[in-house]
Amino acid sequence: MGKINVLDKHVAELIAAGEVVERPASVIKELAENSVDAGASAVTVEIQNGGKTFMRVSDDGCGIARGDVKTAFMRHATSKILKKDDLENIGTLGFRGEALASVAAVSHVGLITRTKDELAGTKFSISGGEAGELGDAGCPAGTTIVVRDIFYNTPARMKFLKKDVTESNAAAAVVDKTALSHPEVSFRFLRDGRETLHTPGDGKAKSAVFAVYGREFTSGLIPVDYELDGVRVSGFVCRPSAARPNRSMQNFFINGRYVKSRTAAVALEEAYKGSLMVGKVPSCVLYIGIPYGTVDVNVHPSKMEVRFINERPVFSAVYHAVRTALKTDEAEKMPAAAVNKPVFTDDRRDGGGFAYRPKGMPDCEKQPHVRQAPRYAVSDSAAGPFFREAPEREEIIKAGASETSASENTKPQEAEDMRPLSGEAAGDGPNAECIIAGQNANSVPQRLIGEAFGTYIILERGDELILIDKHAAHERILYEKLKKESGRQFTQMLLEPVTVTLDKNEYSAALDSADIYAQAGFEIEDFGSGTLLVRGAPMILGGSDIGAAVMEIAGYLAENKNDVTTSKVEWIYHNVACRAAVKAGDKLSPEELSAIAGRVEDDGVRYCPHGRPVRLIFRRSDIERRFGRVQ
Repeated sequence: MGKINVLDKHVAELIAAGEVVERPASVIKELAENSVDAGASAVTVEIQNGGKTFMRVSDDGCGIARGDVKTAFMRHATSKILKKDDLENIGTLGFRGEALASVAAVSHVGLITRTKDELAGTKFSISGGEAGELGDAGCPAGTTIVVRDIFYNTPARMKFLKKDVTESNAAAAVVDKTALSHPEVSFRFLRDGRETLHTPGDGKAKSAVFAVYGREFTSGLIPVDYELDGVRVSGFVCRPSAARPNRSMQNFFINGRYVKSRTAAVALEEAYKGSLMVGKVPSCVLYIGIPYGTVDVNVHPSKMEVRFINERPVFSAVYHAVRTALKTDEAEKMPAAAVNKPVFTDDRRDGGGFAYRPKGMPDCEKQPHVRQAPRYAVSDSAAGPFFREAPEREEIIKAGASETSASENTKPQEAEDMRPLSGEAAGDGPNAECIIAGQNANSVPQRLIGEAFGTYIILERGDELILIDKHAAHERILYEKLKKESGRQFTQMLLEPVTVTLDKNEYSAALDSADIYAQAGFEIEDFGSGTLLVRGAPMILGGSDIGAAVMEIAGYLAENKNDVTTSKVEWIYHNVACRAAVKAGDKLSPEELSAIAGRVEDDGVRYCPHGRPVRLIFRRSDIERRFGRVQ
């Protein structure tokens, strides 16, 4: 690295200056980036008490010459740029020359450094901007900087720091991103004496991803390697089946720098269009290489926002890179005999499904897939609707009825949510009608006509035709049940515990809210290194994806830390009810359809927890008017 110089006033004024030190994580970011720029092959980051009392960053980089040590702590002193034109071709992570000066102004800083050409190292200390004297030190080549008692001289800023665990997680997230951005550098991170990250530094991106996110996340990745119009895109994207409920694991690195790029994010999600369930977004670790002169990193003091001279090449390269990777992965999984055969998919259309969903509310109903012919048919005979059961369906119904009657004294609540409330749900013969009487003596009996599109229950009641969204209705029924039994949920212990990998903020939020998870019926444990162990889940979830539920809840908790506990619990009830409810396309017997319809009538269910209507009513007079039978 070159000699450290103080920038002239004109160049300094062109730099996007700002508050460099906002929290301990800001210090870690600046020091770790300096280590990478110094050509280090190994960097160790240590913090205590969330970094509030102690931070140390050590590297084996080029070190700082003794004559440059004091200069390094002057504002706008840097070896990375010298003149105005250098700002247009920045290839280093740092360039402002503000970091060390800003850190030293609000803390006690100690430095030990040695270049490879020097026989003795140099030690130096500075507190609150007041510099000490240089001294000799025995040390290996490289640099070690210790920062103590951040904001000791600015109490007003100290009070804005979060809890130790929150600040620790913020610092850990910074190290994670830096380690991912430079897999050729080995990173170690120790919090309160415990090592939580160690990347091998072997230059392989997948090794760094494995060290940061773990086996489960890494196993669901697809390699990406593509170049278009001078833009190189490499790295990994997740398979559609491994998509997550939030964007916390979308990582974009431009020329070795972690950035938040809307252009790249939109291109990524556009490439997955039609492949993901509603409410899911892809995860990625993508490295984008473009000419230095085509991107401006001097936009924001955080250097995480960039501006492209032309966004189109970046968008196109990311889109086609991801699209190609997904198609290649799909082709590799397809049996050889089927490669040349036409592939038929469902006919989902963009924009299908329900458009209304209040902000922050989960909507986990599956998109309808291609289905086999229904196992029962609805007759169009003038005598009325009839159900013709397939033999296997009849056996299931009879077996289920037998099991229910045999166990009703020991498990009275298991069938509560799906049973008809009163009256005959269906006759014994294949041509019997389903009459839903309801508990209210004054209510008009409903007659089950059938089901449309595998989604809507069709009923006749007096002079009305009723359509019920079975998912929305069942979701509301389960939601009300969860609220009624709040804090008394039946937890089903899992035969094999489920591991869930989270990012640092989600991990912290989940552990802080273990009591909220328990209130909803989940039993979670800290498994270390950003992983939770799920030992139990609400019985109501049944065979749903428990890991996905825990992950989505953690994402919500991380984004809504300041919400009151009751709001958090209600959101979790929404989520659990949505996952446990029957979905569009699920095959239900006439008895089950009748049970849902009966609960809608008797419980006065009108809206699902998302605010969508549960039923629509068409009056006979309106229908006949539409057909021109009456005026």
